[in-house]
Amino acid sequence: MNSIWPLVHAERHALIADLQGLTPEQWVQPSRCAGWTVHDVVAHLVDVAESTRLGFARDMLTARFDFDRQNERGIGRAKGATPAQTLERLKKAAARTTTPLAPMDTRIVEEVVHGEDIRGPLGLHRGYPAAAVERALRHQIRTSTRFGGAKELVAGVRLVATDTDLIIGTGPEICGTALELLLACSGRNNLLAD
Repeated sequence: MNSIWPLVHAERHALIADLQGLTPEQWVQPSRCAGWTVHDVVAHLVDVAESTRLGFARDMLTARFDFDRQNERGIGRAKGATPAQTLERLKKAAARTTTPLAPMDTRIVEEVVHGEDIRGPLGLHRGYPAAAVERALRHQIRTSTRFGGAKELVAGVRLVATDTDLIIGTGPEICGTALELLLACSGRNNLLAD
């Protein structure tokens, strides 16, 4: 399997470039993550980039295995007093190759999906590399809904990307761009609602 890190690092650097010119009002705008601002999502990405397997295990223990509590603590730990400080932390963490206790492909899921959680509400567009989106999508369809994936939701359906040659599964077709399918499999749109 090819290393995930070149894809992850490219997404981190692309997001940093998009964040450079944000206004103070844009940093406090709600993201697609319920209850999180753009600033909060960036802090979450810093925390995840700095996370190690041992550190994540310790964080989960102290959060009593509550992912939401663990995420909130991580945001508090990684969020600077200003967006500029948080952005500087993301720049410093951008080339890291540490990871929490999770499958490696979750690293690209985090970067693409949270990149859209930020860009979507701000009206920013990124032409994601097809390899990054496909790898993230394939991970999400193997992952249970209990862990933020869509395995149970896509069982018995055929996902058809309208912008690439990507077709996954059998059954009634659900069509959309590869990115739309990834976002659906990450709970960010209603393509899988029916």
